[in-house]
Amino acid sequence: MTEHRIVSTDRAPAAIGPYSQAVVGHGLVYTSGQVGMDPASGELVEGGVTAQTAQVLANLAAVLEAAGSRLELVLKTTVYLTTMDDFAAMNEVYRQAFDDVLPARSTVAVAGLPKGALVEIDAVASRG
Repeated sequence: MTEHRIVSTDRAPAAIGPYSQAVVGHGLVYTSGQVGMDPASGELVEGGVTAQTAQVLANLAAVLEAAGSRLELVLKTTVYLTTMDDFAAMNEVYRQAFDDVLPARSTVAVAGLPKGALVEIDAVASRG
């Protein structure tokens, strides 16, 4: 039987809809999109797209760790921005988080994100 496990951690914001923080299957971790919500307060962090991107990546790291993975094992991300004007600022924070192990990525502009977030990122990672 194939492994299929739901991942949940209180070190990242709880799902705000009918979905899991991540699912592990076939040796991969599929995360749901993370926005820049503080896990303790459930509120978006202040400081614009830079602060929100840093929080998104911290949330993703926590979910990946709970799933037996880490940022260095991310294979693909999708970044959602409410305006491409934030692309450069998001990229600065993103590059620092992934260092020299840059995953494949798509970046798209969207009309809106949950809770009025400026950025959302989901990921697919291998388990390590």
